[in-house]
Order: sequence, then structure tokens, then C-alpha cells
Amino acid sequence: MTALILNSGIGSRMGMLTAEQPKCMTEISARETILSRQLQKLVDNGITKVVITTGAFESSLIRYVRELDLPLDIKFVNNPDYRATNYIYSIYLAREFLNDEIILMHGDLVFENGVIDLLAKTAGSHIVVSSTAPLPQKDFKAVVRDGRIEKVGIEFFDSALTAQPLYKFTAEDWRAWLDEIANFCERGEVKCYAENAFNEISARCNLKPLDVRDMLCNEIDTPEDLTIISARLKEVENRTVYMSFGTDIIHSGHIKIIKRAQRLGKLIVGVLSDEAVAGYKRTPFLTFDERKDLLANIAGIYKVVEQRTLSYRENLERYRPNFVVHGDDWRNGLLKPVRDEVVEVLATYGGRLVEFPYSDGEKYRVLNERAKAEFSLPDIRRAQLKKLLDIKGTITAVEVHNGLTGLIAEKTVVNSGGEPRQFDAMWISSLCDSTSKGKPDIELVDLTSRLRTVEEIMEVTTKPIIFDGDTGGLKEHFVYTVKTLERVGVSMLIIEDKTGLKKNSLFGTEVTQTQDDVAHFCEKIAAGKSVQKTRDFMICARIESLILERGMDDALARAKAFVAAGADAIMIHSRKKNPDEIFAFAEQFRAVDKVTPLVVVPTSFNSVTENEFKARGFNVVIYANQLIRAAVPAMTAAAESILTHRRALECDALCMPFKEIIRMIPEEL
Repeated sequence: MTALILNSGIGSRMGMLTAEQPKCMTEISARETILSRQLQKLVDNGITKVVITTGAFESSLIRYVRELDLPLDIKFVNNPDYRATNYIYSIYLAREFLNDEIILMHGDLVFENGVIDLLAKTAGSHIVVSSTAPLPQKDFKAVVRDGRIEKVGIEFFDSALTAQPLYKFTAEDWRAWLDEIANFCERGEVKCYAENAFNEISARCNLKPLDVRDMLCNEIDTPEDLTIISARLKEVENRTVYMSFGTDIIHSGHIKIIKRAQRLGKLIVGVLSDEAVAGYKRTPFLTFDERKDLLANIAGIYKVVEQRTLSYRENLERYRPNFVVHGDDWRNGLLKPVRDEVVEVLATYGGRLVEFPYSDGEKYRVLNERAKAEFSLPDIRRAQLKKLLDIKGTITAVEVHNGLTGLIAEKTVVNSGGEPRQFDAMWISSLCDSTSKGKPDIELVDLTSRLRTVEEIMEVTTKPIIFDGDTGGLKEHFVYTVKTLERVGVSMLIIEDKTGLKKNSLFGTEVTQTQDDVAHFCEKIAAGKSVQKTRDFMICARIESLILERGMDDALARAKAFVAAGADAIMIHSRKKNPDEIFAFAEQFRAVDKVTPLVVVPTSFNSVTENEFKARGFNVVIYANQLIRAAVPAMTAAAESILTHRRALECDALCMPFKEIIRMIPEEL
């Protein structure tokens, strides 16, 4: 593509401003002239071939352009008869350099970035028009019929829009116009507008209007124009643009969209808080402060601020940016409510959403997959639970018992309150592991078998794992359990303060259950902590006092002792349908210990929300058996349907298409 800039005119209406230099060298701000701005905008759009026609003060213009030292291949074509001819003749003289796609502009035209960016990327032949500007008496108008330009000139008013001498032509359409320009000039018609030649052949050109509405795109003909346009340009350059970033891996796709956003105004970047990122994506590799510093050091970013949630509302109402920039990938899916809210807030003060094509090339997918793979590594996965607790305060875990349920926990995301929500961690319980194998929950499934379940789940997931260790067994065995689980990447091991053959807590006092001696259980905790290799691995003490009806005082005394012995967290359990005793425990525990995480399993008191648990001081909410309990009746119903109807037709209504299940399974492990 070649840009043609017409600078052969005298610019006599500019008075003393053009007495010693061409009009295009007029300063429009403290740092740029009309021409320097035009050339820089061409560079920004990747256009490197430029033809500039010259007239008066040619040597000054050429010297000035060369001093700009821009990466452009520029040809200068002088019109020696500039006083007696119009720019149609200048185009004719430059015709040997104009053989491909063309962007044509007058040398006194000032436009904002968005105008040239839009023109450059829009396919086909176009002229810049404005449907919001009043029709001028003496300047160009374009007659538009059926979406095409029929005529361009100063004399047209019917079916016309205000037009500016800024064009983009395909090679074919340009050749048609250029040939007619040559016909005009060769028969001596050199004082008219080049648009007169276009009007003769407009039916052969597919020239369309490019409506820039209120965007800045105007010629400077007089000192008054200069004052007005310079003021508008200053206003344009003081516009603010807002983008939100949650990533901690900045790649070339991000840099491209940052550069495009910068062209709209001063770029403010909202960095998502760690909690916001962890809530909808994953735990960030870099902390908020590190991500903020990373973005602050990218050239051209005006300001970096915190965006506390996925919702833009708070920052949009605070900074009131003229534009919000985002990729076009949020028009559908889980982020659509966030987008809808952005559009709603922008509408309240006249802001505009600008969406660029999302960068989803192969190299970006590889980067994302590589980052995801990092979280499956034992050392990184193990550390995630503590990070999530630090970031969010309260996290959720859901029961999984094989690779498929692990994938469900990993991939299930819903929109809640306008924001995506997902589980933070996975709970591998002895009850569900045993049940899925058709075995009783009495520690019959040994550690080797349970580790195979852990490995099966870890192979296809990245979320942190909380492991149900039952009683932990003998102290001498327990230390090896700790070593093994820590080594494979488990984040937390929960052991209960009971002894003997395990009986599930759901039975409470209906069966004989023996609670461990406080001192003995403390020794077990301390032994486990003594063999840890990292700070990331957590041992949680599960207290059965309320289950066994030993009272609140016993539960609190045990909690205090277990924490002193080194327990990283306390799990309090109850069989009651209401949460009163759980809440009472939390209140009294938090009165003396505000730091140690509290874990709760709300199987019985399931009406309590996560927000209420958080308000009461709980840090981990485990949904301990819902997936397997949901699976059994669904599978039973399918089996009964087949038996009843002696065929599978009716059963299909209960079934998910297998190809949808297959989509959940990663191609590479």
C-alpha cells in the first residue's frame, strides 16, 4: 500500500503562517506539525511507502521530512506549475509511483488515530465521511446512494454527507480514477478538483462511505481552523482509555492490543486483584504487586490501578474513561454479563466500548497450555492451597473420586452475580473413594490404592487437593503418609482424632467410636510436621467431640492443644441439621485464635451459604460427598429405565451425549 499526501498548494488563507513554509509544516501542538503527525500515523499502521507532492518551499519541506528520520520510503514529486494548477495535476505527475492500493490525503488534514486506524484496516475502497457533522457550504460533500459514493464535490447537498479528502482505494478502483485523472490533464483540465474526474467514472468504482461520526478529521484552511482543531486535538489526546488485565504472562498479543489502546488516548490499566483472578481463572503465578509493576513498566501506559473484582463498575465510575478496550472474546460465554455491565455503565456518560479481535493463535494457546501444565507439577500444585487461603480468605472444595469427577471439579464454571465462579480445590475422601470401589468405609482401602486414585485425578487436573487421611493410623506409619502425600503434591491432609477401626462419623453415637487421647493425637501431629520438607503442606486436625457428644469445652480444648502441637488447620464436625453448635465453636475459637484456618463440611447443615461461613470465620468449605450421591441415583434411574422398557430409547433422555463427555478429557496428559 502507498500513501499519497498532496502538498503542492500555496495555503494563502493561512496568512503569515505560510509565508516561509508550506502549510503542512504548521505546528498543531508543541511537539508536532500537520505533516509529522500524518507520517507518524502511517508508520503506526505499518505503511512504509509514501509519495509527497510538493510545490512552494519544496527544499524546506524535503529537509524537514528527512530530519524527522521516520522509517519510510518517501518519493517527492514536484509540481512546478503549482500556482496555475490544482492537485489533480500533482496526482498526474506522481502517477508512475502509484501502482497499488492507495491511501490519499490532503496535506492540511488533521485526524485522530482512530480515523486512520479504521480506514487502514477496513477492506475495500472508502472515503471518510461524517453523518453527524453539518453539511458545509464550501467544502466537500459525498453523495451516497445504496451504500455507495455517487459523487464527491463542494456543490452537492441532496443525499449528501460531509466528506473529508481522506481516501483508501483498492488497486483496481484507483486505476480507474487515475486513468480518468490522466484523461483530464492530457486535455488541459488541470485547474479543477481531482474529484471531478472521479465523478465521471464513479459507477465503475465501488467507493463506500466510512462514517467516523464525531471523530476528529478536518482540514486546516485558516488560522481560525488551526485554533479550533488544535484545541480539539488536545482534547482528543487527553482522552482516557481503560483496559483490565488479570494475566501474569504478557505475550505479543497483549502488547499489540495495548498499543492499539494507546492510540485512542491515555491508557489506564486496571490490574485484577489476586482474589478476582483466583476466583475465575487460577491462582496467579505473580502477586498483584508483581503484576502491577510488570504492567507499569510497559512503555506508554499512563496509569496502573487496582481492579478489585471482575466487575468494571467501580473503576469506570471513578475514572470515567472515554473508551474501554477489550478483545471480542467476551461477547458470549461466562464474561458476557461483565461486558453487558460495561456497556451499561459507559452509556450513562457517553463512553464507548472498543473491541479488537482476540489473539487466539497457536502460539498463544501453547503459552496458555504451558502455564496450565505448570500447575499440575507437585511443587506448584501443593503450594496453591495456602496461596488461595491468603488471597481469598475462604475457599471451597468439592469431592472427587476418580479422573472424571476430577475433570468435573476442574472445568465446572458458572455465572453467579455477574461473575464466573468455580471450585478452588478438590476433596478426596476415604468414604467416597471406598464407596466408588464398592468397599465399606472402615479404612479397608489401603494407602497404596488411595494413592492410585490421587494419581488418576492429578493426571488430568491442576487444582489443589485436600486428602482425607481418616485417623492417620499409627504414628510410625503416619509419618510415611505425610512424606508420600507431600511428595506427590497434595496440599492438605486431614486426620480425625479417633482410634481403632474406623466408623464413619455419620453414625455418631449409634456405633461405638473411640476418641483419641489428646496427648497421643498431639504426638501424631507433631511427628507428621517434623518430617515435612516444605512449608506448603498442611496437616489439619479434625475434631470429633461434637459428633460424639463430648461437649463444646472438650472440642475447644482439643483445638487449642492440636494447634499448639503444630496443626495448620482445624476441622470441626457436626451431625446436626442446624449449624448452631458449629457457629458457637467458631465464635469461641476465633476469640482466642484469629489465624488458624477453620474447615467445615456442611453436609447436614447444608442451608448455610459460603458467605455466611466466611462471616463466621471459616476458611475452607468442603462439599464432601455430593458428586457421588448425585451419580448413584442418576445411574440407578438409567438402569431401571433400560430394564423397564427393554430398550435404551427412554434412557437417552437421562444421558449426556458421549461426545460432550469426551470434550472434557484433555488430549494430552
